[in-house]
Amino acid sequence: MGLTASVLAIDAGNSKTDVAVVAADGNVLATARGGGFRPPAVGVGPAVDVLADAVGRAFAEAGVTSVAHVSACLANADLPVEEEQLAAALHARAWGTTVEVRNDTFAVLRAGVAEPRGVAVVCGAGINCVGMRPDGRTARFPAIGRISGDWGGGWGLAEEALWFAARAEDGRGEPTALARTLPGHFGLESMYALIEALHLDHVDQDRRHELTPVLFATAAGGDPIARSIVERLAEEVVAMAAVALTRLDLLGEQTPVLLGGSVLAARHPQLDAALRERLAARAPKAVPQVVTARPVLGAALLGLDHVGATAQVQERVRAYFER
Repeated sequence: MGLTASVLAIDAGNSKTDVAVVAADGNVLATARGGGFRPPAVGVGPAVDVLADAVGRAFAEAGVTSVAHVSACLANADLPVEEEQLAAALHARAWGTTVEVRNDTFAVLRAGVAEPRGVAVVCGAGINCVGMRPDGRTARFPAIGRISGDWGGGWGLAEEALWFAARAEDGRGEPTALARTLPGHFGLESMYALIEALHLDHVDQDRRHELTPVLFATAAGGDPIARSIVERLAEEVVAMAAVALTRLDLLGEQTPVLLGGSVLAARHPQLDAALRERLAARAPKAVPQVVTARPVLGAALLGLDHVGATAQVQERVRAYFER
């Protein structure tokens, strides 16, 4: 019979997967990194195979064959029914006696707080928000896109910037420097040329995310349209956070609001100032802070919460990832 560790922590995003094997005393026995987790694109089985590669390497390095509990925070686990489906798929791999699957936004939240209490808003490629209390209550949104009322994230910002720039160039909309800066990023002279390049795949669709930093730079240069888009994102972030705080009856208590994901972690001055000002107005006791810790730490801490680990054990894990 092989050795057994306490927790297998998995943080799986669209672009990469991080795993960690944690002993009962809080020592991190092994870590590994794997590819992106995209069940909507490849199917649940092949997506879990990607996790299995990283888990296998971590288990081998740790010298274990299983754990007591698997704590998996997974991208694309947007609805409870999806969490249940993915939990069953992970349980079938026999990596641990028990398995708990959560949306990956919970990992960002737990990584930024000393106890499972607070709200997190993540703005990377998309946007999402979750909240939790120590008693197990949670607040969340479907976060599937426009059909679930979402706007924001790198893709949404790029799309909005393109829309305004196209209309500015052809005369349907107000003038904006975006009509020059967006095509200029790709070495093109006009929005017409950029529209054609995107439509005919001369510029890969996946490169649209490169336009988000261009939007923020244009806003920083004072362009009113670009600035209005940034202001709208601040409104969306604060709206999600305020609703989550309200649902958890935390609006009247001093509560951390964690900000994560590439867009928020970049701390663009205009966005940072706008969302803090709006949050102070809607939730005066909220304490905003940017999360810089790796989300796999959050997955590990959620796992240690599940097995009833002491604060000392949890601090040992945090020290490992924050060194």
